[in-house]
Amino acid sequence: MDVAVGPGSCPSGRCSSSVTVPTLPAGPGGVGARGELGANWGRPLRVWRPRYGLGVDRRGIAGIAALLLVFLALVFGAFLTAGPDRYVVPQVSATPLDTVSPSLVVEAPGGRARPHQRTLDPYRGLGAWVDSFDADPAHAPGAPTVYPSAVAGMAAEGVRTLYLQGARASEGTRFPTADPWLLAEYLLAAHAADVAVVAWYLPMWEDGDEDLDRLVALSAFEVLGHRFDGLAVDIEWKDDGLEHDERSRRLVELGERLRTTVGTDVLGGIVMPPVVTEEINPDFWPGFPWAEIRTTYDVWLPMSYWSFRTDEHADPRTYTARNVRLLRELLGDGSAVVHAVGGIGAADGTDLPDPGEPLAAVGDLDGFLTALDETGAVGGSIYDWVTTGVEARRHLAEAFSDR
Repeated sequence: MDVAVGPGSCPSGRCSSSVTVPTLPAGPGGVGARGELGANWGRPLRVWRPRYGLGVDRRGIAGIAALLLVFLALVFGAFLTAGPDRYVVPQVSATPLDTVSPSLVVEAPGGRARPHQRTLDPYRGLGAWVDSFDADPAHAPGAPTVYPSAVAGMAAEGVRTLYLQGARASEGTRFPTADPWLLAEYLLAAHAADVAVVAWYLPMWEDGDEDLDRLVALSAFEVLGHRFDGLAVDIEWKDDGLEHDERSRRLVELGERLRTTVGTDVLGGIVMPPVVTEEINPDFWPGFPWAEIRTTYDVWLPMSYWSFRTDEHADPRTYTARNVRLLRELLGDGSAVVHAVGGIGAADGTDLPDPGEPLAAVGDLDGFLTALDETGAVGGSIYDWVTTGVEARRHLAEAFSDR
């Protein structure tokens, strides 16, 4: 909540003004009608108004203090009345600020009216990926490498959709999403630049409702009438100590419960490349339940990263196309909608952060783009934005401008 305070009349922090009081007849003892001013009546009176170095006088300070007390009371009351829900989700009123008193409204995640139906459209065309390690100060190893202001630059490079990590499983967090004010900045900046935003989350298959809570909170997130244009589940976590069958059971159950919650909204499934799960490393997730999750997700985003593969799997055209075809085969749906994800990154000689693993090269992009055409993918993207060089971004923008 921002409180706008008008500029002070002097920059020093303490200001004085001269007030001339009209002369009245003297009363007994030189006081009378002039009160206690006595002989000083009629002279210029120096009145000091403390400014406390903030450009705000005593009444302004008192007003701000009162607003803060009301704010704290609202938040404290929300916590006390939250019932069984473990999280609160802020919402911002769209009513003009000059017509209402400042307030903070919090609601627990749950079903609520949606202003629009989520469709397949955000998954078409060129996308850009940003994760918490790049964008969220709470998780970035240093300063964030991507800020909301960067979305305008993405739009200028032909990006239609930003795939933004909207939450992380973490102990001790009050909100089920990432910092809601940070998400609000990204969402508003993206929509101002005519860029759609798909929020994604990596479940860790915890007992209870934590994974579902976070996904539902992202589905319900709203600021000034703006909502995420899409919701996607990142299905890859396996460092959980679970037996493979149990992990698969939790994956299927989470998808079914999420589908019940979001209704007919389009859901994205971000999946491991099936060439890995079925051919390169079948022990990664034995018995992955492709058939059981087929009806849960409407669009599939296989993570076909070739930059650290070897032999034929290091060829971007071959590897991308094979993953799309095998995915459709495993789903039993030759027309499954696919947005293919390649990478990692695209080095082009410009200065890029080190992701800790080999980067793809700008020369790989043509093979990747050819695979998209050969398989009829509705869109494509490189993971991630910060490790994709400037020249590589321009190459992708030009290629997708004709699609």
